[in-house]
Amino acid sequence: MYVDNKILIGKSKDNELFIVPNKANRHGLITGASGSGKTITLKVMAESFSSMGVPVFLADVKGDLAGMCLPGESNEKIQERLEGIGIKDFSFKGFPTVFWDVFAKSGHPVRTTLQSVGPTILSRMLGLNETQEGVLAIIFKIARENGYELIDLKDLRLLLQYVAENSKQYTVSYGNIAAQSVGAIQRSLIMLEEQGGNYFFGEPAIDINDFIKINENGLGNINILHATELYKQPTLYACFLLWLLTALNGTLPEVGDLDKPKMVFFFDEAHLLFDELPNYMLTQVTQIVKLIRSKGIGLYFISQSPKDIPDEILAQLGNKVQHTLRAYTPAEQKVIKAVADSYRANPEFNTEEAISALGTGEALISFMNEKGEPNIVEKATILPPQSQMGAIDDSIRLMVVSKSAFMGKYDTVVDRESAFEILSKEMEEKRAIEQETIRAKEEKKLQEEQEKEQAKAEKEAEKAKKEEEKIRKEEERAEEKARKEEERIRKEEERQRKEFEKEAEKARKNSWQYKVGKQAERTANSTINSVARKVANNVLKNLFGLK
Repeated sequence: MYVDNKILIGKSKDNELFIVPNKANRHGLITGASGSGKTITLKVMAESFSSMGVPVFLADVKGDLAGMCLPGESNEKIQERLEGIGIKDFSFKGFPTVFWDVFAKSGHPVRTTLQSVGPTILSRMLGLNETQEGVLAIIFKIARENGYELIDLKDLRLLLQYVAENSKQYTVSYGNIAAQSVGAIQRSLIMLEEQGGNYFFGEPAIDINDFIKINENGLGNINILHATELYKQPTLYACFLLWLLTALNGTLPEVGDLDKPKMVFFFDEAHLLFDELPNYMLTQVTQIVKLIRSKGIGLYFISQSPKDIPDEILAQLGNKVQHTLRAYTPAEQKVIKAVADSYRANPEFNTEEAISALGTGEALISFMNEKGEPNIVEKATILPPQSQMGAIDDSIRLMVVSKSAFMGKYDTVVDRESAFEILSKEMEEKRAIEQETIRAKEEKKLQEEQEKEQAKAEKEAEKAKKEEEKIRKEEERAEEKARKEEERIRKEEERQRKEFEKEAEKARKNSWQYKVGKQAERTANSTINSVARKVANNVLKNLFGLK
């Protein structure tokens, strides 16, 4: 309860235990066993910060914090508590509440981009090993250096596919990108999407400054993340809170020491944030916890035991509320002793014994004083919350959401050009070029085959032609041979004929008839020749006048 510019959390006898506003950013811790009253303490703190004009962000993992938007109601137990601690001017009231929901069902959507989350937190979300985390870091570097904006999961999936298909061109500049690691990341992305991760990544991305708003009456908004579904995925829940812490640290400017915080952030079920957290990430978180108070942010971790919080973080928490712890084993008793030793002792009681004896609604409290020193531990009763306890009806939640200043701002998903669209275009152009190349190669191959077939046909035709020529020549040679044979036969026949005729003539001449006739012819020719000569002489004499 906000009283006299201080945050009243509880009373110890006559001592009122306040959080000093200018020390509220020294962070805090609320611990205790289940059912010990941690949620009540959380509500009282959140209401008080809101009344002081400080916005608050908290996660509602059980659905029992939503009633902060409505005034509480008095009952016998509350009256008993108020009378027991001597609070008289207590009033019930509701507080300005803004509901958020990663799954966009019970509040305004909370989205961010993959590139805002970064490879480190995303690797934890995906449960990657060191090698796979290294590959994912390379993918993000490639995206950053090539202008591929990673907005949602489809952007990353396609970039992974693109890099895997073209890994050789990246090996020299970025190192080896194993196909097995890319495949493992792709499978993890599918699992993340099934868990609802696709709701978280996208646009419009949440403006961190929307968590740091004050209403028209000067009250800080109580931002409640409806996390009943998100909490069922512990890693996703823890990584969301880790991202939000990182985003706050990276977004808000340095403001130094203020009279009161700019915002208070409650980490419920804080053990999930640190479970199996790698050492290098723990170092980063520790550094953020140390530095973020200079940006006006107070961090309050809620868990069952202080041992759930790493010692490096625990050392930074100045405002502590310890509800009862139960110890049934030597190990648990050892934890209680260690917790007791972390407080400044109060001579009026034994801190170790008090931790186990605290009743519901009671706590050991030690806040920072004006000098920045932890006060001695006090045993106190926590004030009741001023707002309604428990869950609210869906109709009331819907009414609060509809009247919110952020109604409509984040409702509609915007899918602008990012890595998916750019890579789809590049891959389509590449496929078109490859298809054109393939088509050109096929055409060239077909042309070469056609030319080859044509050459083969021409060769076959030439061969056939030569074969025909050979046959023709053989036929001509055969014809010539036949002609010569006929000529030879004819000549032989002619020779034989002539020989026959010669033999016949010889035979004729040797015959007695020929010889008698020839003698008669010679006799006749001689007689004729004598007469002829006489006649010829007479003619010549007469012609030339010879005597």
